[in-house]
Amino acid sequence: MNYNISITKVEKSRVDHLDFNNIPLGTTFTDHMFICDYENGKWINPRIVPMGMIPTHPAAMALHYGQAIFEGMKAYKDTEGEPMLFRPEQNASRLNKSADRMGMPNFPEDLFVEGLKELVSLEHNWIPPQQGSALYLRPFMYADEPFIGMRAATHYKFIIMASPAGPFFSKRIKLWAEKQFIRAASGGTGEAKAAGNYAAAIRPTELAKSKGYDQVLWLDAAEHKYIQEVGTMNIFFKINGEFITPELDGSVLHGITRASVIDMLSAMNYSVTERKITIDEIKEASTNGTLEEAFGTGTAVGIAYIQDIGLEGETIHVSDESPVGLEVNDTLNAIKTGQLEDKFGWMLKTRKELV
Repeated sequence: MNYNISITKVEKSRVDHLDFNNIPLGTTFTDHMFICDYENGKWINPRIVPMGMIPTHPAAMALHYGQAIFEGMKAYKDTEGEPMLFRPEQNASRLNKSADRMGMPNFPEDLFVEGLKELVSLEHNWIPPQQGSALYLRPFMYADEPFIGMRAATHYKFIIMASPAGPFFSKRIKLWAEKQFIRAASGGTGEAKAAGNYAAAIRPTELAKSKGYDQVLWLDAAEHKYIQEVGTMNIFFKINGEFITPELDGSVLHGITRASVIDMLSAMNYSVTERKITIDEIKEASTNGTLEEAFGTGTAVGIAYIQDIGLEGETIHVSDESPVGLEVNDTLNAIKTGQLEDKFGWMLKTRKELV
């Protein structure tokens, strides 16, 4: 379906003021944003406008009842300088799965992709050229209806904003296996990219960092022994030559990078198993020498190599090297930037805005 997306451009871009070698995390935003409104049961007025403040009523329902979801994705440039999107249709589908769980309307998936293409086309000069850097894209939806009452809202906004980003982790990381707080439980919102999931993780993450760790390794809500995921990523373990990642049991986010890495590992002739895995199994594998490596996967982090896991006063040593993780990371980055043939059909090329 063709959509009439109106575009209002800034008079002068701010991109010349950005030092691409020193990009502050999450505080620099591009010139424009995409907006669409939900009223009377349909999405209307898709538009790209200059980045700016959004007037919000104090009674906006997202502020009181938490109807807010988001996606995370990145845009890259290929070897010819053309902007590229990585599997955007998967983000569109996942956003709607989150919307279903949170009682929110679905957003047209073709409009999701078209809005991304138009915005990235317009903002292509903001895509960092440095290795490991990209233009981070944040599509999100929230209830902006002013109403105090417990029901689904009838008015929503869908917005896409963009922020240039450098590498997330520049070193091997350490995780803290959390046995008091939980991220998600069966029947909860763990599969959704709901804003409230991340709000609940802030305090435990700060506590983990105060102990000298980088992220929380979340365990299950019932027994605090089955590994679910890390604060900002899914996780893979290589034990005795086999890769294991926690199964999607309703409490684990359906990571798009996770699914892509499973496909890549399988293409590299590695055995990949999705199943329940306990922290005690990881501890035993570390002790007997069969734990070979582990890494996290996610849009923001890419591939993050794991060194140690803290567990109730002891340290589970994972590895000092991640040879397969490094190969996966290099291959994935090469596909995203057009340096390697995209045999999986993941990349979507958009056009550069003509000036």
